[in-house]
Amino acid sequence: MNFKLQSHMIPTFHMTKIYFLLFLLFLTFVSPISCKKVSLGLSYESNCPYSVLFVVEDLYKIFYNGLIDIVDLHLVPWGNARILDNNTIQCQHGPYECLLNTIEACAIDVWPDVHAHFPFIYCVEKLIYDGKKTEWETCFLKLGLDEKPVTDCYESGRGKELNLRNAAVTGDLRPPHTYVPWVTVDGQPLYDDYIDFVSFICKAYKGSPVPAACSGLSAADVSEKGSLNIFTPVCYTGVTIKSLFSGITTAVASWVRGVTEAAAWE
Repeated sequence: MNFKLQSHMIPTFHMTKIYFLLFLLFLTFVSPISCKKVSLGLSYESNCPYSVLFVVEDLYKIFYNGLIDIVDLHLVPWGNARILDNNTIQCQHGPYECLLNTIEACAIDVWPDVHAHFPFIYCVEKLIYDGKKTEWETCFLKLGLDEKPVTDCYESGRGKELNLRNAAVTGDLRPPHTYVPWVTVDGQPLYDDYIDFVSFICKAYKGSPVPAACSGLSAADVSEKGSLNIFTPVCYTGVTIKSLFSGITTAVASWVRGVTEAAAWE
């Protein structure tokens, strides 16, 4: 009798397991955690003043307003650097930018979790913002991080490998980047509207619930952006500090010459 009772219970037990597994599968599909995150890419260079401003004044906010929960953030510290014929790297803002680009690339490699490497990058960029870029090593102590893995990466061939990889990632951007900071949402560049990246993230996110940071934003908010941008704060490709000042000097000289010639005709 007891044996027959147990034999009848076996299929019931298995059916219960099946129903339970199906229920868990259902929760997986409806859970907001399973919703595809929005990919947010930032191609930048450590010493471009506008890259610095974006990281220090704008990007960091996603770690406080809840957006980081729906975002996959990818940082690529290369920007407008170039690989020369002799296989050396030339950075737009000089050798120190090359150093910090490599240090930040190493930090991302050593601490892949964005919650681990972004505070370090923010700290370095904040020091640059404050005019204290040579004090970047203090960020290890401030954040309680072990500096050895990063310095080992920099001093070994790993740092060079990361630079070459970031150069390739930047070179593969389509359409090609023409300046930094170059911000993309789900692979699409925001161009001059990069300051309004939050609007684009909120529009791209299809999950639920929607983060509070997206409250009050609509598709219209995104489509209307850009019309007021008179000057886009960026560092253009192919422009070195020397050529920039040379261009400014030439423009000023031309303007002075024009004013002088105009005065001569009066």
